[in-house]
Amino acid sequence: MTLSEIAAGIEVTTEQRDRGVATADGTDAPLRERLVAFENRLPCSPEHAAAVVEAYTGGASVGRAAAVATVPKTTAAKTLYLLGEPIDPLTPTAKRVLDDWLAGELSRTDARTLAGLGDDEFALGAYVATHEPIEDAGSAIADACSLDNEDPLSEARSDLSDLI
Repeated sequence: MTLSEIAAGIEVTTEQRDRGVATADGTDAPLRERLVAFENRLPCSPEHAAAVVEAYTGGASVGRAAAVATVPKTTAAKTLYLLGEPIDPLTPTAKRVLDDWLAGELSRTDARTLAGLGDDEFALGAYVATHEPIEDAGSAIADACSLDNEDPLSEARSDLSDLI
């Protein structure tokens, strides 16, 4: 059997079907509308908060997400923190120093110096230490931004039991 006989009947197409982008959002309401319920607790408008979240979950850094949403970097970090993202610029030692400052045992200047932080990081750390994330907001953005937990390549990978 020759190669031409094997290839007989095989058709090559030059087009692929456009299947679009897969989405993981199971809700009908846009993220901006879901964030309206938390408007009074967010440091920016729901429109800006939605832009920050969408950029950040799309892979942008906090600074880039802030630029996309046209808000200050600290506002973007506060927004993400309040919506449930574990953002904290402090090391364990810096947290202890901040706790001493919050308890009135250190001056702000001494606390910043001992923690080794700039003004923005120190202010964000103080905000994180003194505020709790918005309780229901995490579920509002989780629906919009979470990916399916099922691994699409699980069948292609070997398991530990396959090695034994």
